[in-house]
Amino acid sequence: MKRSGSKVEFGNEEEKKQRGEQSPGMKRREKVRNALASDALPLPVGLTNKIFIVSFFVASYFLMRSWREKIRNSTPLHMLNLGEIVALLIQLSSFIYLIGFFGIDYVQGFIGKSGDGVWDSDDEREQMRMRSPGCEVQPQAPKVPVQLMGMGLEDNEDEDIARAVSNGEVPSYSLETQLGDPLRGAAIRRRAVELTTGRSLEGLPLAGMDYSSIMGQCCEMVVGYVQVPVGVAGPLLLNGHEFTVPMGTTEGCLVASTNRGCKAIYQSGGATSILLQDGMTRAPVVRFPTVKRCADLKFFLEDPNNFDTISHMFNRTSRFARLKHLKCQLAGRNVYIRFTALTGDAMGMNMISKGVQNVLDYLQDCYPDMEVISVSGNFCADKKPTAVNWIDGRGKSVVCEAILKEEVIRKVLKTSVSALVELNMVKNLAGSALAGAIGGFNAHASNIVSAIYIATGQDPAQNVESSQCITMMEAVNGGRDLHVSVTMPSIEVGTIGGGTQLASQSACLNLLGVKGANTESPGANAQLLARVVAGTVLAGEISLMSALAAGQLVKSHMKYNRSNNNIAAVANAALPPLPTKSFS
Repeated sequence: MKRSGSKVEFGNEEEKKQRGEQSPGMKRREKVRNALASDALPLPVGLTNKIFIVSFFVASYFLMRSWREKIRNSTPLHMLNLGEIVALLIQLSSFIYLIGFFGIDYVQGFIGKSGDGVWDSDDEREQMRMRSPGCEVQPQAPKVPVQLMGMGLEDNEDEDIARAVSNGEVPSYSLETQLGDPLRGAAIRRRAVELTTGRSLEGLPLAGMDYSSIMGQCCEMVVGYVQVPVGVAGPLLLNGHEFTVPMGTTEGCLVASTNRGCKAIYQSGGATSILLQDGMTRAPVVRFPTVKRCADLKFFLEDPNNFDTISHMFNRTSRFARLKHLKCQLAGRNVYIRFTALTGDAMGMNMISKGVQNVLDYLQDCYPDMEVISVSGNFCADKKPTAVNWIDGRGKSVVCEAILKEEVIRKVLKTSVSALVELNMVKNLAGSALAGAIGGFNAHASNIVSAIYIATGQDPAQNVESSQCITMMEAVNGGRDLHVSVTMPSIEVGTIGGGTQLASQSACLNLLGVKGANTESPGANAQLLARVVAGTVLAGEISLMSALAAGQLVKSHMKYNRSNNNIAAVANAALPPLPTKSFS
């Protein structure tokens, strides 16, 4: 196997041997065959031996003279001065080296004896693999142990490492660290997966991604990346400013529909978006021996006189984390403490968790009988549709409104004010109530939130609570115009951290003018992004509700969301002819 740039290729080295050429793998093998184990030493082996032998005897002589003087003066031998400590370290290191040196000849002899035979068998296995017919990747059966060479994993051929990973001889998770090359590690892991499963990953892209930006931040065990189309809707006229909104989605008609909603808002004078509150939450759960002790903690934490102490312990963990308030709920001997804090331009889950842990450490000193069950007790609540988020909010709470003109509703949206008002009441309010929805009083807020989150590097799983939304529509100005609004209490977004630092997602944030942290007003970029999300949801709600009111939904999805535009004709052709015989 050979690597060319970022592309991994598997070739036959036997052809190069016949042409008298040496592949990189052959050169590397030749280098390892001729290597000496003593080459790892920084100095020639003879000089190194002399240095350590002399050091050992000099240190021993110094220690014996020093201890003899201590015995004469009745000084305890265990009381060491700096010179004796240094001498002991020199003696110990010299002893370890001299003992270990005897193993060098053994290692060198082992390499010299086994080198040629091992690598020839590897070459033979590689040639047999390349002669096998078909393009399908075949798993190795039975698994033959792979003899890796060299002092480090990076000295081996990629194909050899992949076989070793497939056999379980090399841990897959450590490839990037051992090789020092994230792209090479991903390529080898990808090949190992193909060998293990017998399935090709040809359609999954590998090149074109900066894998160093992913390590330790976004993903583990990487084998490639998935391509998601990104479209733009807009301009969205919001609070007097125009925004071009990036949306990552594979649902046809979604961007086009949202774009129509933006057009209706623009021609009606724009929308207004207001941030109601800002505060990320985390709710640990702790336990006490008795309910009385639980109540004692609740009263202590909710006492305004103690808030300064708690906030000091919380705020000291970050420059941006600022505790706003907390509330407690009891369930038997368990206490759930819901912390709410500002987190700057970060979404803030890691930041607030760090502050909560510091407060818990402080509380355990005050309440020795308190047992911390978990730093998250689901009273937060993260990535779940909950009443606590719907009522109290989480992240950014935003309301957005617009007044659509009757003419715009008729010409752009192809419907009427009365039809939209009735549909919203029957569908978004009554229908959602019958379904027992928690925050689901809308047409498709989740569609818009997910698309923007994917494009801008947010956590897509937090779409669950971020999409909690109630859409309201009512006739105004004597029934001629339509007042429409969305209220979203739990928009969880950030402009730094997580996936926001990846190149593609960072470009989408830059398109909105909210890339990175706001140095002048920490948190302003994330708050603006939340307003844009709410404004785009408003546009999406307007367009979809209009399509439903006008009976356009099925027709538009057949046009934009189908791979076969003639699907109706195909379906009708497959139906049997209707019977012509009449029954009387």
